[in-house]
Amino acid sequence: MAIGSELVEFPVRRPGEPFPPPQYADYRSANGMVYSIMPTGSKVWLATRYADVRTVLTDKRISSNPKHEGFPSAGRTGGVPGQDEIPGWFVALDPPEHDRFRKALIPEFTIRRIRELRPAIQEVVDDVLDNLAAKGGEADLVRDFTGPVPSLVIAALLGVPKVDRPFFEEHIRALVSMSATHDERENSTKYLLRYLNRLIKIKQHRPGDDLLSVLIKAGTLSVIEMSGAALLLLIAGQETTANNMALGMTTLLLNRQWIGDDRVVEEVLRYYSVANIVALRVATEDLEIGGQQIKAGDGIVPLLASANHDDSTFECPHAFDPTRSARHHVAFGFGVHQCLGQNLVRAELDIAYRSLFERLPDLELAVPAAELPFRYDGVIFGLEGLPVRWRAAETAH
Repeated sequence: MAIGSELVEFPVRRPGEPFPPPQYADYRSANGMVYSIMPTGSKVWLATRYADVRTVLTDKRISSNPKHEGFPSAGRTGGVPGQDEIPGWFVALDPPEHDRFRKALIPEFTIRRIRELRPAIQEVVDDVLDNLAAKGGEADLVRDFTGPVPSLVIAALLGVPKVDRPFFEEHIRALVSMSATHDERENSTKYLLRYLNRLIKIKQHRPGDDLLSVLIKAGTLSVIEMSGAALLLLIAGQETTANNMALGMTTLLLNRQWIGDDRVVEEVLRYYSVANIVALRVATEDLEIGGQQIKAGDGIVPLLASANHDDSTFECPHAFDPTRSARHHVAFGFGVHQCLGQNLVRAELDIAYRSLFERLPDLELAVPAAELPFRYDGVIFGLEGLPVRWRAAETAH
């Protein structure tokens, strides 16, 4: 294995192999960072140690803007959109431009605001559970629970009618799949933005108590900026939450001693780190990180899962252990770009885990764990399906 400026294998999740990839530990033990080539062909520095990942995510000489030369791409087609492609896609902006969007949005995602939303989240979960229970004893939790719950929650937050949920799920999935064609991504982006623009214009005349109405009233973002920001929230709110929810439920079904433990959520987030390669970056100046010289224009990938499995920070990191203090994980990133919706995600996972197992205490996997269809072709890791069964008598309130 070559270390330093020579190329090393880009570690990816593969069927039948352990996660995180064993190479992560090798790379963390190297002097400096390691140089690799992504499946897309982008040559990048990999930040694998916890301390180095946090440095990459906070150093002002490192940019999130895809318009900088050398910015890497995680997908076979597309990549992080710039403001000329999707105005309002604020994760692709650096301060101070980024701050304008975050300042407008953050009041709706505070701990206090999410606490106020818990009854509405609980109502969504209960409704979905009613539909699940009607299946009569067998279901696919991905299709019938973990997919619908975050979709309905983020739709309610934005003021999107429930009837449009299937439309959003279809097109969001195309945007996050690395196997999607360029035309599929282009069309899905176009359809979603067109719908959101139309919805915002309706709310300008008939406002509600949703996030889009709040942004309209504030007047700090244009219509196209609001639609771009809303699209970002839809994708982030749907995919990461749905996959964390499904993976966590799988873990609880296999480790039933943790059902009902309020520490499970943080450990699920750390352990799976579903958005491992999302936080793409590029150096705008020469700098040094972890003893490695980085040149301006060099792409950098902070591997969040590697940081969250760094044994210098987390004891026995490969063990699923909710008793550990895992709150300082970087599953949501770190610094000014730390996930805006992290409090919402935590609330959804907590309510979903508790409600599901209270309603269906005899829930169990309907297939051996080794046969579960994990999804490896997306930017976000997850499950394609989660077949379960239960005694139908347990579905009554």
